[in-house]
Amino acid sequence: MVEPGVCARRINFSLSLILIFLFTCSWCYGSSTEGPAPTPLASDAIPPDRMQQYSDLAVEWMQQYLRIDTTNPPGNEMRTAQFLKKILDQEGIENQVFEYLPGRANLWARLPHTAPLSRRPIILLSHMDVVTSDAVHWKAPPFSGSIVNGAIYGRGAQDMKDEGLAQLVVMVMLKREKVALSRDIIFLAVSDEEAGGTGTDWMITNQRDLLGNAEFLINEGGENLLDGGKLKYVGVDVGEKSPFWLHVVAHGRPGHGSRPIPDSGPNRLVRALSRILAYHTPLKVLPVVDEFLKDMAPYEPPARARRFRNIGQAILDKSFQEEIERDESLNFMLRNTISLTRFGGSEQTNVIPPEAWANLDVRLLPGEDPKQFLESIKRVIADPNVTVEPENKEFRVANASRTNTAMFDAFKRVSKHYFPGTPVLPRLDSGYTENQRYRPLGIDCYGFTPYTTTAEEGATEHGNDERIRVEEVRRGPRVLYDVVTAVAVAKSGGN
Repeated sequence: MVEPGVCARRINFSLSLILIFLFTCSWCYGSSTEGPAPTPLASDAIPPDRMQQYSDLAVEWMQQYLRIDTTNPPGNEMRTAQFLKKILDQEGIENQVFEYLPGRANLWARLPHTAPLSRRPIILLSHMDVVTSDAVHWKAPPFSGSIVNGAIYGRGAQDMKDEGLAQLVVMVMLKREKVALSRDIIFLAVSDEEAGGTGTDWMITNQRDLLGNAEFLINEGGENLLDGGKLKYVGVDVGEKSPFWLHVVAHGRPGHGSRPIPDSGPNRLVRALSRILAYHTPLKVLPVVDEFLKDMAPYEPPARARRFRNIGQAILDKSFQEEIERDESLNFMLRNTISLTRFGGSEQTNVIPPEAWANLDVRLLPGEDPKQFLESIKRVIADPNVTVEPENKEFRVANASRTNTAMFDAFKRVSKHYFPGTPVLPRLDSGYTENQRYRPLGIDCYGFTPYTTTAEEGATEHGNDERIRVEEVRRGPRVLYDVVTAVAVAKSGGN
């Protein structure tokens, strides 16, 4: 998955709420000791000793998973597929591995419904590949799965081996607990999400039937942000921005590095990039963002709350525009964004090259026209000797999922149990997820994480020292188990 972002806000939990919900097991934050008891969830029926076993397995398997190097490129996801298959085989869970390219594979598994009147399946989707890493900058090696100061370190600990692990444990829990399912539960681990998306594309093209006309899909995304030990909100992604990566090339006269050339390719590139980085893309308010900010307004300081309640008017204010630009977690929701990520030029210091290049990670809001955006960047550069072209020919138009569904209701009910007093909000993701590929199949897809994270921990995604707290690994699968069972057990209601 591409980098996350959240809108920074404050939630004030009263002491009485904290006292009401004290949890008695390592998976939860507490159980009620006074006042009305929380609504029982499916996991409450699991004896504590078995719950302990599941939490122990989660930690053990998380460490093992993180030790598998699936850096993309080249991916080599077959290693992970074999790891997952071994566990699924031992548990007696139906599964298949599809090696669609040498060393690259997808894994599909299924728990069939047992109720006579079945409903459409739920897909638990994860990707097995991870981005590159440089061990020199890490406290623990990126593929060590080491526990340091209560956290498990490893590339993929946030994106997204952690969620794939939770989904795996949920499959095992459903099987061992003999849950009477009214829906098939499909576990799907794919390759190549971090680059070309070939794993998901192959699955949709070649094994569409195995997706079972699913109704819901849970994938990476979402964010449950901790600030000072308090959860600000449970964010469920219902839509994402679209990547529109650009390749910028500046052309100029080459020569010897000892004789500067004012209009050289590198110099032209620097000037062009300076103009781009100084460019302020227009601010816009999408309905999902408007809803998100209005729902968060009660938890903000008075001045900020007023702006969140009328964000369309607030973005016209110059001082608030400057505030938005300083706030990384708010800025991405209100505009198309541009990040400078790569450079290239001469292979030798004393050679002025004929060309210098850079790559821009552009993320467009839903509804934006990529051709119009490209033309605006060309006008900003205003140099005929600098060309700008999309990295990829294909542009995936952003889409979104509904919030008036049984699955979104389950997110609310389960979150109320584990995180009392915390708002559950639909959210626009700053990055791309493969939800965009599955929604056209008629599936309501959501980015939901059963884990909480601090801003510092979240920033390790695609960065250094990627990690997840052990306590979250122990608790997270239970949260996801309760979400799935809330929608998939025989007694649950549909839409």
